Amino acid sequence: MSTEQSLPETAEDSPAVSQRSLARMLGSVMDVGRVILTRRGLISSPGTAAEKALLEECRELLYHRGEASGLALARDILDKYQRADASDRLAFFRGLARDFEPDSEAVQAAATAYVGDPSRKHFQNLSKAMESPRQKLFRRINMAPGGTAVLVKMREQILDLERDHSELKPVAHDLRQLFVSWFNKGFLELRHIDWGAPALELEKIIAYEAVHEINGWDDLRSRLRDDRRCFAFFHPALEHDPLVFVEVALTDAIPGAIAPLLDQDRDSLPSSKANTVVFYSISNCHRGLAGVSFGNFLIKSVVEELKQEMPWLKQFVTLSPVPGFRRWLLNADLSELVDEDMIARVKAPVGKVVESETKEALMKLCAHYLVREKSGVLARDPVARFHLGNGARLHRMHWGADLTAKGREQAAGMMVNYLYDLGKIEENHEAYFDQGVISVSKTITNLLD
Repeated sequence: MSTEQSLPETAEDSPAVSQRSLARMLGSVMDVGRVILTRRGLISSPGTAAEKALLEECRELLYHRGEASGLALARDILDKYQRADASDRLAFFRGLARDFEPDSEAVQAAATAYVGDPSRKHFQNLSKAMESPRQKLFRRINMAPGGTAVLVKMREQILDLERDHSELKPVAHDLRQLFVSWFNKGFLELRHIDWGAPALELEKIIAYEAVHEINGWDDLRSRLRDDRRCFAFFHPALEHDPLVFVEVALTDAIPGAIAPLLDQDRDSLPSSKANTVVFYSISNCHRGLAGVSFGNFLIKSVVEELKQEMPWLKQFVTLSPVPGFRRWLLNADLSELVDEDMIARVKAPVGKVVESETKEALMKLCAHYLVREKSGVLARDPVARFHLGNGARLHRMHWGADLTAKGREQAAGMMVNYLYDLGKIEENHEAYFDQGVISVSKTITNLLD
């Protein structure tokens, strides 16, 4: 399908009247504020170095009291930041890390006072002293229109730099702490994404799909047919930009391969004959929100939504990748897990044809990896950690389920089903986090044995 065919209207075609009114009001306020700032000389001159200008205005905003001028100053900071090049941004981030830390002497004094008299007043003083000035700064920047989106992008850029610039970690941490509050479940809106959704949202789904690439409009339309569903969480500050979305297939059996689910020429199953819900792709859309959990709420919300729409549905499962398996396999000491002559064979690149002994060894090793290889007390594999943490059970493993180059490179072509048994989700969740116990089916136990 070409982009010239009939598509849903864009977000710009039908914005809410209240949003237009709010934007006009804020625009007028900021216009007045900019005049005030210019008159007082509080906006840095055009010749000032970008990172210096940003830091000067951030210091001013931190203690600024005027509402209109504060909004204008916050907006000017955002504009300067977005125009800054990579080196200026790095210098700005370093300035945020260096110049906006809590006052250590004030913290020590407040802590000493609290130890001497653990009253509510001294506790509040200690809490105030310990809060990073960066958090107050970011909250004030966030007041400007578009501030949230820029701050999310800012954290993404900081995370990209952290490996080589560890001094930036406190800045990313402060932003994460704020995002946990700003993006809590009470602010999220669940939307069913169908072909009638705004074109801007559909374009975002194509762009953000991180598990199984969407190859254009025809592919997307196939994934939104009557036997498929797509649900996303949105936030008021990012109105047409999803935070996380899940793609769902309605089937009459638990699937063992991904290709039939993605087949554009498939025969659609009438919803009345579906008994199984398959979560086959979950994509987080903004790396800047890493560490802020949405997926667990999303799956539970979608289960409730689908149960109301189709009460006859019986099974809720995933068809999930095992993205860390071959990376672990290539670096692990396998001498106690397989015979010596098998080690080189299981570590070799996986073709589309694999001899039965190697296949059996890889299945057993993958079961071991999912259940017994841990990061701390939790599963090592990130997808396993997510679903097991949500209370799912490791149900089945499927050889040759994803024979794409990506599937063979990451997981030797294997995929797994995690089963969401609605009556045992909370029990499994508690056992996993309290005791590190992973719920597994007899089929998986047999592979481990």
